[in-house]
Amino acid sequence: MDPISNPYTPNAGATPEIVIGRDELLEDFKVLLHRLGRGRTNQSMIVTGLRGVGKTVLLGEFRQIAEEFKWRVLELEASKHDDSHFRQTVYSQLRAALFQISPKAKWGEKARKAAQVLQSFSLSIDPSSGAPTLSLDVDPAEGFADHGNLTLDLTDVLVSIGEAAREHATGLVLLFDEVQFLSQTQLEAVIQAIHKTVQRKLPVTFVGAGLPQIAELAGDAKSYAERLFKFPKIGSLDVEDAKKALAEPAHIEGVSFSDDALNRAFELTEGYPYFVQELGYQVWAVADDDVITLEDVEDAKDAYEAKLDSSFFRVRLDRATQLQIAYMRAMAQLGPDSQKAADVAAVMGRESTQLAPTRSELINMGLLYTPSHGYAGFTVPHFDRFMLRAVPDLDVPPVQKRRSKAKKH
Repeated sequence: MDPISNPYTPNAGATPEIVIGRDELLEDFKVLLHRLGRGRTNQSMIVTGLRGVGKTVLLGEFRQIAEEFKWRVLELEASKHDDSHFRQTVYSQLRAALFQISPKAKWGEKARKAAQVLQSFSLSIDPSSGAPTLSLDVDPAEGFADHGNLTLDLTDVLVSIGEAAREHATGLVLLFDEVQFLSQTQLEAVIQAIHKTVQRKLPVTFVGAGLPQIAELAGDAKSYAERLFKFPKIGSLDVEDAKKALAEPAHIEGVSFSDDALNRAFELTEGYPYFVQELGYQVWAVADDDVITLEDVEDAKDAYEAKLDSSFFRVRLDRATQLQIAYMRAMAQLGPDSQKAADVAAVMGRESTQLAPTRSELINMGLLYTPSHGYAGFTVPHFDRFMLRAVPDLDVPPVQKRRSKAKKH
């Protein structure tokens, strides 16, 4: 069929034609903004899930809702950067948010105070951290956001901007993606700063998204995190929602799916949103008629798997060392579920203590997560299948012997 009219969007973070199966979370977010806007408190949320389940898409929907509420939005995709780079990014976006709250000519007392606090915050940014820091053309507020401590500084900034937002009958939403890549210092700072805005009933909230270990990381950072945030988990769509995610975009273009085509599509994708979009895209490319059949789905299967292998999966494997690849291949050999470290080591003919650094590296890279003590699972659905296709044989590199120090004569 016509590729221009293809209604599917298999791109990282791209919003599909119709967002299916997330209505409850979208409604929860609206309730959150309504309550904060009325000076009442409500738990913020950190959405967790594997890769490809639509966390980034959900954040995009939250942004759109916030904009409809006339709230200001700070968006950040976390990465492994130092605190100075984090400060630079946060400052730049908060500076823009402050001007959106009110143009400088209309600043009230609270907005001017927020600008001065933000100016103080900017002085702690290392000039070599990236883009030049644009001034707010106000004097810094002495004793605010100038502590040299990220937690204290960020708290001062968010409280002052929250007060400015309330003065101008608006609010501020912080939307952070890939939260698991925040350093412990950064995560602690965000949690404590939001805690202070909640205590003062300010219209400021934080909504994050990340891999499943986030709830544990947040709890490690601050013991009260579980009371401050909800941690909703999102995963694959159920059968009916997965079928809707395929059928409804096609219906907009005057195309329908046969029942057996939808059933086979669910078998192939298991309802994972990214896979649904990719399969839909490939099926559209091979179908000739305005009724998509089981045969069309079967004809698209090879192209669907090849596209996932070459992009969605391969980009992750290409970052791994030979030993890391062997570790993941051994996990895949054991099956799709989370695996014990000792069992993976046994498949590789090693002791689990020898492989602990490799396992830790894969977790830090975002390729594995730890659902429970001693277990690790792939952060990407169906990654075990890919590993068996991409690496047919388990090849464990030999143990590197330490060089003995030359004896002094």
